[in-house]
Amino acid sequence: MIHHISIAANQPQYVAEVLAELCQGQAIGFPYHEGSYIALTFDPHGTMIEVFPQGTELKPGGEVGLSCHPQASRCNAFHAAISVSTSEAQIHQIAKREGWHVQTCDRKGFFSVIEVWVENQQLLEFLPPTFAAKYLAFSEPQSLKQFVSMITND
Repeated sequence: MIHHISIAANQPQYVAEVLAELCQGQAIGFPYHEGSYIALTFDPHGTMIEVFPQGTELKPGGEVGLSCHPQASRCNAFHAAISVSTSEAQIHQIAKREGWHVQTCDRKGFFSVIEVWVENQQLLEFLPPTFAAKYLAFSEPQSLKQFVSMITND
């Protein structure tokens, strides 16, 4: 189980506040990394989303540094799926208000997610309760084994 993730944003405080709203939680300053913030979800798993300033690098040995890579892409391969109690309509409304790309995506009938592109560069997938139930049913060990068997026999 993943309990927290970290992402980078151009406006870390603001992004943490919007993510907290999407999760019906609260944003606070990250006490150990100035300029960084945490969106607390207050769910039973202790889920948190840390938001660092764009250009932050985590390095071995616990070092956190801020460096600028002008040629680096603003997009990356990281994303996370997060269960929330917020409704599909609320998620769309909040993301649209922020000018962030948002869409509900069907994952080949297995489950659906709501893709929210934070600052139009970082993908987070949100699962309101009905979406989460279908995702959890899909991710049960027996269901995953059937899925693996199906795709490896193609």
